[in-house]
Amino acid sequence: MTQSSPLSPTFRPDLLAGKHALITGGGSGINLGIAQSFAAHGCAVTLLGRNLEKAQTAAQGIVAAGGRAMGVSADVRDFAALQAAAAQAVAAFGNFDIVLAGAAGNFPAPVDGISPNGFKTVVDIDLLGTYNTIKAAAPHLSTPGGNVLSISAYGVPVPLQAHVVAAKAGVDALTRTLAVEWGLRGIRVNAIIPGPIDGTEGMARLAPDEKTRTQFMRTVPLGRFGVPQDIANAALFLVSDAASYVTGVILPVDGGQNMLGGAPQYQMYQSMGLALPKKE
Repeated sequence: MTQSSPLSPTFRPDLLAGKHALITGGGSGINLGIAQSFAAHGCAVTLLGRNLEKAQTAAQGIVAAGGRAMGVSADVRDFAALQAAAAQAVAAFGNFDIVLAGAAGNFPAPVDGISPNGFKTVVDIDLLGTYNTIKAAAPHLSTPGGNVLSISAYGVPVPLQAHVVAAKAGVDALTRTLAVEWGLRGIRVNAIIPGPIDGTEGMARLAPDEKTRTQFMRTVPLGRFGVPQDIANAALFLVSDAASYVTGVILPVDGGQNMLGGAPQYQMYQSMGLALPKKE
């Protein structure tokens, strides 16, 4: 399937005109695809990542395409660094209308094969990083009318992904709680659960060869991998006025994968001959 343009024909070109979005993890993959689509629809975007050069290069690509963008650097585990980056972004483009918490860490590992530090690292990036991003941006978030959007994962138990499933379950709970707390402020809070998205670093780690890719594709009822534009289209909807009565939603954009639960992926790993270490 060919990836569509960041300027989706589904939405009018000025959908996000005059708005400003902060996007963590925006230097590559799904989050960069969302940033490109936001910018193509009139939104100024601040791309935040640990690697400043990567974030700035991604921002330059958006500017070259006619958008407004800048790259800033911070580790989402470092709240003070996020505060400084948020202030830098606001100085350039004004307050945030959209905050997208997309930074994430992931690698396949069984529960008894991952180190305590490895488990903690994923939780710190995925869950604490989401909280830190929202907390640092909150003083600069337009009220009413602001949107908070997080990138979640799975929503069901998945083998070799306990660290991610646990962290993202926390993100989902945070999303729903904030939707309740901030509803009267006129701020909407939602999350997206992407399915297997082709061309991303995460997919390359989870399915590094054609055999695994074929097995993965069989876990998706629509029978294909997604592309970043699929997630960007959902994000455009959720932060637009078309979703003005939508909050606290954890939206799977996964070709139907979540409807089947974790069983297909369990069977996939089982068929590949993967087994848990035996107790001694």
